[in-house]
Amino acid sequence: MTGSEVPISFRLAYVPGVTPTKWVRIWNERLPETPLALIPVSAAEAPDVLRAGGADAGFVRLPIDRTDLSAIPLYTETTVVVVPKDHVVAAVDEVSAEDLDDELVLHPLDDTLDWERPPGRPANERPATTADAIELVAAGVGVLVVPQSLARLHHRRDLTYRPISDTPESRVALSWPEDETTELVEEFIGIVRGRTVNSSRGLAPAPAPAQPEAKRPETGGARRKPAPGKQAATGKPTGRSARSGAGSPKGGKRGKPRRRS
Repeated sequence: MTGSEVPISFRLAYVPGVTPTKWVRIWNERLPETPLALIPVSAAEAPDVLRAGGADAGFVRLPIDRTDLSAIPLYTETTVVVVPKDHVVAAVDEVSAEDLDDELVLHPLDDTLDWERPPGRPANERPATTADAIELVAAGVGVLVVPQSLARLHHRRDLTYRPISDTPESRVALSWPEDETTELVEEFIGIVRGRTVNSSRGLAPAPAPAQPEAKRPETGGARRKPAPGKQAATGKPTGRSARSGAGSPKGGKRGKPRRRS
């Protein structure tokens, strides 16, 4: 992709409950000349927004139809049950799906959990949204099972939530159109996966090449002789002086000097 094809911004969709603040901050630090635009979408419409080109990438909730879409699962959320603060569930640390058998459990149309069979007793009508279901819980009409991030998103002082076991868990993934894996998408994948600037495969500047090591200057001086008893540069022993009697048997006698005529 040439420089003329780089879009003036990177469009990131995200579903309710996902907080992309940390990744946006890192993006702004690494690519300050490429603004990142956030696009809030519902969990149901997120895949179609990506396919239609309404965003370059997006945080979605699995499962989704992966036709024409790539997806990298990022994390799995704890599932909780939202109840009024004076509800019996508020007195315990955790509940199971069986504990809700006698409860009216609300199942909104925008529910993100992949149920085979929701727990509890079903309501006569399904609330349109999770926000509507939260209002009904506050009014004392049933309880609600959601990912923990949605319970935090719709926090109210008169409500609380507790972890619930034996229920589906919501998985959050980064997704993008399969045929549009651009350099900017690669850069954001690297940020989400925790790559550093030096290890990123995207547009972050590469580190400067290392300078070649300078050669030692030639001194031009005479070579120094090795000290007696040490090896010369060839690795051969230098030997001892002839007067010292090197090479003669240890303790051998010295010969008499010849008389001059």
